[in-house]
Amino acid sequence: MSDSSERIAKKVAKVLLEIKAVTLSPKDPYTYTSGIKSPIYCDNRLLVSYPEKRKIVRDSFIKLIKENNIEFDVVAGTATAGIPHAAWIADKLNKPMIYIRSKPKDYGKENLVEGQLLPGQKVIVIEDLVSTGGSSVAAVQAVRDAGGKVDYCFAIFSYQLKKAEEKFNEANCRLIALSNFNALVKQAKKLDYIKKEDLKIVLEWNSIPDEWGKKHGFQ
Repeated sequence: MSDSSERIAKKVAKVLLEIKAVTLSPKDPYTYTSGIKSPIYCDNRLLVSYPEKRKIVRDSFIKLIKENNIEFDVVAGTATAGIPHAAWIADKLNKPMIYIRSKPKDYGKENLVEGQLLPGQKVIVIEDLVSTGGSSVAAVQAVRDAGGKVDYCFAIFSYQLKKAEEKFNEANCRLIALSNFNALVKQAKKLDYIKKEDLKIVLEWNSIPDEWGKKHGFQ
């Protein structure tokens, strides 16, 4: 990770903590879409209500896009939380935008990808959060199936789970997250956002996410 990427990871982690997008519930854990039980949850949807904070996120996306010399034709947002960020990026860069449904609509054209996408156009996918990576990789594949070329998926936050890394590698798509679990934990400790005993639980979950729930009697 470059110095610039580390600064962005730190800044975005701080933003998420400041708006209380990160919550901890070790005694009544959250259930992710993948089915994994977790004592930590990051709700990036709160960002839309904070103009100055969401601007930091938008500009951080654009900075990393430019630093990585990524050429693209279209910005794609994942439904629903990735859509507003994709819109703000597309507007700032004056690029076309599309969005990806989580499932095809059950009427009309039954589209999975909405908006105009021409065959062979290069697309960057904007996601709000990546846990196990399943839904993000499915969104990437949906754009590819619709004729687009996708080599990069950007996310506001990644839990840095090994399963996600494996899925993105298998899909031959690079994940670039503005911030991540390690950066968040460091900022949480620095800002006294997290108790020592809760920190231990969260770190344990990140090392064994699939087994954590069962180990603590939640499955």
